Amino acid sequence: MSEERVFFAKWRPYANMLTRFEKLVKKAHLLDVVDRGDLVAIKLHVGELGNPNYIRPFFVKRLMEMIVDKGGKPFITDTTTYYRERRWNGYDHEDTAIANGFGFGRFMSADGLKGGYVFPVQTGDPLIPEIEVAGALYEADAMIVVSHVKGHPLAGAGGAIKNLGMGGVSKKSKLAQHRLVDMRLEIEKCQACESCVKACRFGFPRIEDGHVVIDDPNCMRCPICSSACPEGVIILENKERLCKGLAIAAKAVLSTFKAGKVGFVNFVVTVSSLCDCGPMQAEMIGPDVGIFAGVSALSIDAASFESIDTARLNEMHQTDCWEQVRYLASLGYPGSKSPIIKEV
Repeated sequence: MSEERVFFAKWRPYANMLTRFEKLVKKAHLLDVVDRGDLVAIKLHVGELGNPNYIRPFFVKRLMEMIVDKGGKPFITDTTTYYRERRWNGYDHEDTAIANGFGFGRFMSADGLKGGYVFPVQTGDPLIPEIEVAGALYEADAMIVVSHVKGHPLAGAGGAIKNLGMGGVSKKSKLAQHRLVDMRLEIEKCQACESCVKACRFGFPRIEDGHVVIDDPNCMRCPICSSACPEGVIILENKERLCKGLAIAAKAVLSTFKAGKVGFVNFVVTVSSLCDCGPMQAEMIGPDVGIFAGVSALSIDAASFESIDTARLNEMHQTDCWEQVRYLASLGYPGSKSPIIKEV
């Protein structure tokens, strides 16, 4: 299958979308990445408990059944989170997967129980010279990346590139990408109201000499404190650098697989303004579009982004999600920024 081609199943009223999904997988020859006996990673964000905007489990179950029929040995996998919530360690992550309906198949924490099961990969990019790839992905024989396309407060939007770039690497590499975003404090505006202090789950902001101070090197530059500040003191800038980091990290993960051993599925439905990591539902930014399938992260994200209102998301989050696609292309990864889309 050509890296420049993406297959598409439209989200149709009154249609059996599970049947259409199965047809899409077959038409896209997605299972060509699987050989008999392969350990096949299904890279999936299983959702945060309380947030309904994640991929419906029955699609993943059918995909696993199709992989088994091909002779593969599939397992659902994702990395532990940097922040301490329900997916911070492998034990709680599996509990979340089961609670959200993914208890029908094997779930493996891709980076181990507490995030230490990783392998370093040199990128050759001065922005992030080394990425620690999650061990279960590094050692898998094949991979199908199943992504929910949605908004993101730092990247603008996320699909396959973000699923791999942030979700396929260690806590250390997650932090390295987030720290590419610059933070500026306009302390003359600060009223020392402590809104940021109360909002941050890590306790990074503090009040000193009548104004906020945020200087902890473990701060991941998430927008929670800046969103909570009523005076606009905390400003996040150069978010496009994070988009470049996502591309670097995604390419590092993909470099650990042999050619022809990775496929992609993007669900462009329940497209919310924020990512699936929070335990709450965010604003929807458009109608359900459909499901894309292909063999290039670059092409499938380009097709997916083209199908949604990325201009609105970029304006909302003050960044440019397309930088992920452009930078991955600049790194020499195969695919197209204007892919050929074939509807099934």
